[in-house]
Amino acid sequence: MTAADDTSTGNSSLAAAAPVPRIDGRHLRSARTKQVIIEAYLALLRENPQVPTAARIAERAGYSVRSVFERFADLHALRVAATDYALARGNAQAAAGDVAGNREARLKAHVETRAGICEQWLPLWRALNANQGDSAELKSRILLVRQAILKRIELMYGTELATLEEREHRQILIAIETLVDFESWAHMREHKGLSFAEACAVWIHAIDRLLPPTPVS
Repeated sequence: MTAADDTSTGNSSLAAAAPVPRIDGRHLRSARTKQVIIEAYLALLRENPQVPTAARIAERAGYSVRSVFERFADLHALRVAATDYALARGNAQAAAGDVAGNREARLKAHVETRAGICEQWLPLWRALNANQGDSAELKSRILLVRQAILKRIELMYGTELATLEEREHRQILIAIETLVDFESWAHMREHKGLSFAEACAVWIHAIDRLLPPTPVS
């Protein structure tokens, strides 16, 4: 046997020892159906803040009501799944940008990212708060969103916030969190008629006024 033959045999043995996993087509189709149903639910919420019925969700998704309940135990389970889907998407959208930039760059990056999230996910946020009831699952998701907003603020403005005493640090953090709330965005867009850019400019100006001076490096 030559060296080439020996190598070939070894490769064959490795291939035999590590077969390529088979993809279950039915599982993929079921997962895709779940995603389509979730996206249909979210699309309906964007059109109307009232939680849609199973029949409307099924019609929008292009499936039967039975298909909806084959994949979700009830509408509450669908709401939780849709919230988790939105959280994952929102976290991806909120990936920090310009964390090490100057004050102007950080303000712009934070506000435009936050505004984009509010623009897209406001209907779900309203439905989540209106229908949380006694659901520990939905309450925990609301808490996760609020915690993520606070962490993002601390990350983007850590340079300025680090110069404050604990009490003032907390006050400014709460003020900025309140300022960039979903309903604050809705007020500017829906009630004041501001464009996306105009509303962003309001937030940037307000946060800039709230923050202490940036330390000179």
